[in-house]
Amino acid sequence: MTTFAIAHGGGDVGWSWHLVAEALRAKGHTVVAPDLPIEDESKDLTDWASTIVDALPSTSDVVAVGHSFGGFVAPLVAARVNARALVLVTAMVPSPGETPGDWWANTGYTGSGLEDQFFHDVPAHLVAEARKRERGMSENSMAKPWPLDAMPDVPTHFVLCTEDRFFTPDFMREVVADRLGVEPVELAAGHCASLSKPNELADLLMACAS
Repeated sequence: MTTFAIAHGGGDVGWSWHLVAEALRAKGHTVVAPDLPIEDESKDLTDWASTIVDALPSTSDVVAVGHSFGGFVAPLVAARVNARALVLVTAMVPSPGETPGDWWANTGYTGSGLEDQFFHDVPAHLVAEARKRERGMSENSMAKPWPLDAMPDVPTHFVLCTEDRFFTPDFMREVVADRLGVEPVELAAGHCASLSKPNELADLLMACAS
């Protein structure tokens, strides 16, 4: 069975993936979704990736998954373990040498202007729990260039969330076409699909793994 190595988004924790993890484990898979050291100014993106790699029970048959800011981290994991596949879920897609802080201007990001850009389709009890767990982000993580010369040479998939109010579908389609050149898989969910559509997202991850 497959091990899914998950890089959560900015300001987030691994808990946000617990429902997806339950669905994947019910199918016999292994899931690793540690809390990344996102507030530690002494750590950089490479250290974040190491946190995930160090948590893996094995480096064979790994699918690296990155959500949102985790798009800067999951490719590092995929490259380190020669992953079976890389799956980016409504995620930032980095370019070589680009800092996360520069990504926004480089991609032409503009906000949707809509309210509740993250949790509009998430059940209220999960929203309350997620907000308790929100964390800050280190300045170092935004200012240090992405270290790879290219995206890792592994099968790469992108899950585009069609109800995302933060990374809107039209914006993300352009980013994916320009930076990945793949056809995204669409999911009718908002930005936090791991909480709003966990079973559907788990099914997509398994499909990408196969």
